[in-house]
Amino acid sequence: MRLGRKPSSFTRPWTQRQRVVLLSLIGINFAVFVAQLFLEAYQPGFVEAYLGLSKDGMQNAYAWQFFTAAWLHQGPWHLLGNTLVLYLLGRDVESIVGQGHFLLLYLAGAAAGELGHLFLMPGDTVLLAASGGIAAVLMAYATILPELELTLRIKAKYVAYAVVVAGALLIAFDRTGTVNHSAYLGGCAAGWLYAHLLGFGRPSFLQRALNQRKAAAERYRQMNAEQFIAEEVDPLLEKISREGLQSLTRGERRILAQAREKLAENA
Repeated sequence: MRLGRKPSSFTRPWTQRQRVVLLSLIGINFAVFVAQLFLEAYQPGFVEAYLGLSKDGMQNAYAWQFFTAAWLHQGPWHLLGNTLVLYLLGRDVESIVGQGHFLLLYLAGAAAGELGHLFLMPGDTVLLAASGGIAAVLMAYATILPELELTLRIKAKYVAYAVVVAGALLIAFDRTGTVNHSAYLGGCAAGWLYAHLLGFGRPSFLQRALNQRKAAAERYRQMNAEQFIAEEVDPLLEKISREGLQSLTRGERRILAQAREKLAENA
């Protein structure tokens, strides 16, 4: 016997969201790695010299390195680790933010990771930068779902903190040769920023300051001149009478200027 309500002809059947961007990124990384292996077998050193990112390479006008390095891995274990993180965390992130934002998040992380390498590492250090996009996905996940427990019952936010600390330590102590870790910090920064721009996570100091200024501006707009003088100006006049005009801060002087504007509006 079939239980439950008979579906209406207007009911759309539920279908699982297709992870087109996520699977495409995984496929691209695998394809590039296979090509990387062939290039290394055919001409050893070519990938690091011409496709990996370095400050020396950019100074030699190898501008394509900024694109090619974003897909390069430092061996099969690097590829496997990145793929696992991208798939396990990327499924949720892509479902939450949408495919377009997920793609932009990944690319922003790759670009930010490369910029971090150029600013923080010596000129001859070569970056294989595929971890930048992965770090961005990880940090976005930790920003969106900070309390969710991952492996070994460790919360996502603590995993992200550990990656940031590891990235900083590795940049401090491993600064030669071919590396992948110098993309972590930039990628994490991009992931955190992108998630905040989408409205996730706790408001940052800058966001709180902007919200406070917006609230103060709205309050100023709604007050008439009489209310503004009673609530904002009168306390300042009392302060001036006690401590003198020089005691006013820059913000308090701005309030006096706003009082003149209010009086002019009502004139």
